Amino acid sequence: MNAQELRDKTPDQLRDALASLKKEAFNLRFQQATSALENTARIREVRRDVARVKTVLNEKAAKASE
Repeated sequence: MNAQELRDKTPDQLRDALASLKKEAFNLRFQQATSALENTARIREVRRDVARVKTVLNEKAAKASE
């Protein structure tokens, strides 16, 4: 998921994506704790995707308040 794709989405879509990513992050942490996680790099990808979504949401909020 890249930033340009995120900027094309509406704030509601971004919030839905954020909730989905947070659920995935929780599940990945749970799998890691039970030694069932196969792709450990996915945790890092999801964490960075969460940061991207939050950044774009903040950009949209700042633009709307101007």
